[in-house]
Amino acid sequence: MRILLLCSSFNGLTQRCWLELRRAGHEVSVELAVSEQAMVEAAELAKPDLVICPFLKERVPEQLWRGHRTVIVHPGPPGDRGPSSLDWAILEAEPEWGVTALQAVEEMDAGPIWGYRTFALPSEAPRKSALYNGPVADAAVELVAEVAAKAADASFVPVPLDYRSPEVRGRLRRAMRHSDREFSWEEPTEDIVRRVRAADGSPGGRATLCELPVRVFDVYRGPDIAGRPGQVVARREGAVLVHTGDGSVWVGHVRLEQEGAIKLPSALALGDLVASAPERSGYSEITYDRSDGVGVVSFDFYNGAMSSDQCRRLSAALRYAAAQDTRVLVVRGGEVFSNGIHLNVIEASRHPELEAWMNINAINGVCREIVGCTSQLVVTSIGGNAGAGGVMMGLGADRVIIRDSVVLNPHYRTMGLFGSEYWTYVLPRRVGAETARRLTQQALPVGAAEAVEVGLADRMLGGSRLDFERRVLEYAERLAVDPGYDRLLAGRRQAREVDERRKPLDAYRAEELAEMSRDMFDDRNEFRAARRAFVHKAKASVTPEHLAGHRELSGASAPGGAVASHM
Repeated sequence: MRILLLCSSFNGLTQRCWLELRRAGHEVSVELAVSEQAMVEAAELAKPDLVICPFLKERVPEQLWRGHRTVIVHPGPPGDRGPSSLDWAILEAEPEWGVTALQAVEEMDAGPIWGYRTFALPSEAPRKSALYNGPVADAAVELVAEVAAKAADASFVPVPLDYRSPEVRGRLRRAMRHSDREFSWEEPTEDIVRRVRAADGSPGGRATLCELPVRVFDVYRGPDIAGRPGQVVARREGAVLVHTGDGSVWVGHVRLEQEGAIKLPSALALGDLVASAPERSGYSEITYDRSDGVGVVSFDFYNGAMSSDQCRRLSAALRYAAAQDTRVLVVRGGEVFSNGIHLNVIEASRHPELEAWMNINAINGVCREIVGCTSQLVVTSIGGNAGAGGVMMGLGADRVIIRDSVVLNPHYRTMGLFGSEYWTYVLPRRVGAETARRLTQQALPVGAAEAVEVGLADRMLGGSRLDFERRVLEYAERLAVDPGYDRLLAGRRQAREVDERRKPLDAYRAEELAEMSRDMFDDRNEFRAARRAFVHKAKASVTPEHLAGHRELSGASAPGGAVASHM
């Protein structure tokens, strides 16, 4: 079928739907819902058999849904309605939630139902972004495939919404107001964590910190220590520890409530107001664990952004791990594996271009540790999405293992950058020069299955996030005792020596940085404007060229050459 995806942004969920539908053989075009006129014109141009809206904040124009079967993917169980579904589900500690595919009609979220999925919610409050990118996205992708199959069945009729049905357990919920997101530090830690996570990553919990109104993000329970609620008593790796009504909470990120302010690590955003707070253990973005044969460096950076300081700490952790007497090193990312350099920290810097330069050099240091480790075999565990330099960072390992729900964005073009992270070495080495050129020049996503097919990854594993990480660890443990281990390690060393003689890593780095200097300092490809638009969440005024190109690409036989955009 010809399918049109209408979306507010080409985010991770929309990308997964695009990949799934194309892999099933459908012709898929994409349009950003920048205006009612754009949506209507996109349908007139695409002449779709079906319109699907996986992530749409705007109302579907009547002209569109009356003229084309249009299905909305709503992040709530049957009967749930309203724009703040996930926020309410987390705040009210719902034990179960769901995703519903329903037909667009005059009244929002009230159309007949095409299908739905439900899933259990954890007892500990999840971050809204983690819930959306995890169980919600998984269910939505399944539903989109089901909707496409049902649309091909001429006898299928969606089920009208009927609140008398036992399957319809949701209800209309109003949009959350600012007052719903406000909290006081006098409240119990559990209540604060739940309220903030119900608003993470947007728009954040609302509070006063250091006598400043702020939006609060990225919180974790701290130690049960007594003190004056609201007082910052410690800091660690950019986070600050704040007293609550019954203990404390680590606050990773805040945004000041002032014009032009952006989300930043708390210690950076609050600056001198917390500079005298002592360092305290108990919070860490990077950990190292080991068994007899396997060492695991785990890192979990908020939204996958890696600042200069974070990169330096990760480089040090990798050096330490490589010096141990283990046989296999697992490099494991977090909820988002990595999206490369930290654009918010760069934008907030007094000298953004200089900070960008320092950041790209620091992340190159991380990549160098992975590529240059010849004392152990290296396995990269990619359990969350990755973009730009974050993809390239993972490719320096001997084995790249990817979770089946992951979307990779192996390009820099939409941010106006040539890219570094030794990509001109690690990418062609894995996929060949022609595919490397295609991946970096197009701006389309790559799904996990396609990543294995083209060589970006070696193995794809399914299961929950914990199941995936357990299976990767089991793989690494088998590798550590493999009878052919010595031969494999010798092969890694020999390959590195041959490659170094052919062209030193320093040469790749120098060539890439020469291009990056023109992008960062001369701004030849408008990195400054692209960075500012990304950081300030500027709404697109037109569908970008790399998305508009999907109309021509939609008839391709397979999506294996896809590229991506920042999520």
